[in-house]
Formats: sequence, C-alpha cells, structure tokens
Amino acid sequence: MKRVKKPVFFIVAVLILALAVTSVFGIYTQNGDTKETWIKGISDIRWGIDIRGGVEATFSPADGVDATDEQLESAKAIIELRMVSKNITDYEIYTDAANDKIIVRFPWKSGEADFDPETAIKEISATALPTFREGMSFESQSVDADGMPLYQVPTGETAEKIILQGDDVVEAIPVMEQDATTGEYKYAISLKLSEAGTEKFAEATERLMGDIISIWMDDIMISYPTVGAKITNGEASITGNFTALEASELAAKIQGGALPFALETSNFSTVNPTLGMKSLDAMAIAGVIALIVISIFMIIVFKIPGFVAVFALIGQMAITFAAVSGYFGGFNSFTMTLPGIAGIILSVGVGVDANIITASRIKEELNSGKTLDGAIHKGCSNSLWSIIDGNVTILIVALMLIGVFGPSNILSKIFGESTTGAIYSFGYTLLVGVIGNFIMGVFCSRLMIKSLSGFKALRKKWLFGGSDK
Repeated sequence: MKRVKKPVFFIVAVLILALAVTSVFGIYTQNGDTKETWIKGISDIRWGIDIRGGVEATFSPADGVDATDEQLESAKAIIELRMVSKNITDYEIYTDAANDKIIVRFPWKSGEADFDPETAIKEISATALPTFREGMSFESQSVDADGMPLYQVPTGETAEKIILQGDDVVEAIPVMEQDATTGEYKYAISLKLSEAGTEKFAEATERLMGDIISIWMDDIMISYPTVGAKITNGEASITGNFTALEASELAAKIQGGALPFALETSNFSTVNPTLGMKSLDAMAIAGVIALIVISIFMIIVFKIPGFVAVFALIGQMAITFAAVSGYFGGFNSFTMTLPGIAGIILSVGVGVDANIITASRIKEELNSGKTLDGAIHKGCSNSLWSIIDGNVTILIVALMLIGVFGPSNILSKIFGESTTGAIYSFGYTLLVGVIGNFIMGVFCSRLMIKSLSGFKALRKKWLFGGSDK
C-alpha cells in the first residue's frame, strides 16, 4: 500500500472543521449599520412555508385590462421564472382565468424580521423596465449608498428617442464579462433581443457610431457606453459596478419587465406554518444527539476508522448546509422544506453505511491474518464498488426527482405545484448529501485512515478493528 504522509490527516481534519464552522455560522462583517455577508450560514437559509410560513397574494391586471388566457399563462410563467431565479422552489402558483387572477404562495425571505406581506410581495411582483436611449441627458444627479453618482429622469433628446424597451428583450441573464481596457472580469447582464429589437439596435448602433447610447432602468441611468461597432447579432449587455447578487436580481427584474400587462395586488395575507420553528429546533437537537450516539458507536466498534468516519459525516453535513444556504454571498439560498430535511437525514444514513462498509472490510481483512497496511489497502479496495453501486442508484433516483419534479416540468400539471416543490426539495438535498458522501466518506476518509496508519504508536491491529492478537 502506498503510504500517505502523516500531516495529511491534520490538514484534511482542519479543512473539514473549518468548512463545518463556516457553513453553520457563516462569516459576516459589520460596517456601522450595514451587515456584509462574506460566507452564508444556516441563518441565511430560506425556510419553506411548512416550517416558517409565508405569503399568499392574488394578482390582477392593472388599469382594468381584460387579459386573455394566453396572457395570464405568460404572466404566470414570468412570475414562476422570478421564483426559480431566486431559488424559491417551495411555491404554489395558479391562474383563475374566469376572474383574471393569478394566485401565488411563497415562503418568507431568510432573515425576515417584520413579516409584512405587502413588502414581501414586492420581491416577486416588482418589475424593471429597461430602455436604451440616445445620449445621456438627465434631470437630476445624486449619489447612491456607495457614494457613486446616480443620474435620474431622462430629459430632452434622451427622453424622446428610445431605441429599445422592455418588450424588445427576449432574455436577460447574469454573466461575467472581461473589461476591454483593464482586463478585469465584472458582472453584467446579457440581453437577447427579439427580431424587431435586433433590427432597431443594428440601425441605431450604425447611426450612432462614436456616440453614447445610455441604458436606463425605469428612470435611473445605470450605464452609458459609447458605440464602437454595429451590433447585428441581437445581443447586448448592461454593464456597471454590479455584484453577483445585484446582477442576478437585475436580470430577473428585466425578465419580469416583459410581462404582458402591469400587475396589481388585489389581495394578500400571511400563511401559517404547518411545522413551525420550535419543531425545527427540536429536530436540530434530536439530530445533534443522534450524531453523538452514532459517533460513540462508530468509535467503540471500529476504533480509528470509526473516529475518521465522524469527521467524514461532519464534512458531509457541512457540504449539504453550504449547498442549501448559498455558501458564498453571490448566490441565493435554497428553499428548505420538511421533505428537504428528510433528504438530509437519508443522505446521512447513506454516509454512515458507506463508512461502516469500509471499516468492516478492513476489520475482516485484519482478522483473516493480513498485515495492517495490506488490510487497509484490501479493505478500502473491496468496499469501493459496493459503496459506489449503492450511491449511484440513489444519485439516479435523486436526479430523476429533480429533473421530473423540478420547476416548470410536464408533471406539474398532473401532480400540482405544491407536490412538485416538496419532491424537488427532497431530491435536491438527497443529491447534495450523496455527493458529499463521495467526497468525504470515500475520498477523505481513506486519506485520513492511511495517514493515521503511518504513526508508529497507532500501528496496532486492534486500533483498526482487528483482534488483540
């Protein structure tokens, strides 16, 4: 067996513990009244309606518009896209064509303190109307929260000559683009234009070569690039000093700006949770107790492999928490529901099973008379395919649940949106947990076991589950 260097155990263990601590508690800084998130923790998780409750809202076309069935379905699809872009998977959305209404239910935001449904509704109903205009004349100037200049209300030729507007945009997605001058990568919004928008933009960029085309979001100018070439491919971009989250949210608002009619909220109310946060706290305490009991059992029965398995399980859960919370600040948290918690519990059981298989195979090889190095090598080798077979079948099931029951799929019309969200949540956490098991329970645990076997004081068969002989 190829020896693994002794420090590897400590390096891997420290990395696992660091991931566990940061994924649970996050990393934040406070600048006056502003809290800046560097790494998200459990407190940033967006809990589902069943755990924390949420909002129910009824939207109707504004200004007495008599919407067609097709327009209602289009508006529903855009609201659903807004949900998905924010990783809100625990939602329900229906259309009432007879009364021209769209009914939506969705959970509170993470860290919500006021629980004001009217404010929460703005998260999904707010739209931003993008316009591309000639020149950059504006009525007033102020500064934003970062001290950057803010240009407001177009005037003169800029107000009169609109090149593109919301209905010319087919798609808006956040991207990273390299600055041609500095070479620095920055966040931007990539726009795909309609056929009519492509023709208008090609004509304008040819006519205004060397001049400014300003980009406005409602009445605020957010960018004012100089035209350097004729653009005929129907693609444009909005650049500025965006963070990843700002670019993502702005792209979602622009996409929402393509609504076939303006929406107004005709009714809203809060939705009470079926489980509640106190029950969640009780589940968390039960989970910690279960982890302690499992850890004691593993250490008593399998000694060093059991001790290593504890680190592997902690690392696996840390990966799951990180994937759910939106570990890095540029990403939204995943909506955690009760079925999602069930997926985490099941994946932890799979992780325990993987570590027991490896430890048992090592123990069997030691009891058959092999040397310590030979038993570790053979035990890890013989257990690998058993673990892979079991995990791959679960991976396939999880992927099917995500693919078939994810947002906007064909079975949503059969089973309903609420069922879809619940099953999707279960599949997501199960998938992430099994991937975490591959990383921690298969790769990292083997490294740590082989590293510990290099210490002279630990090179005793009974410390790896064998007999005392």
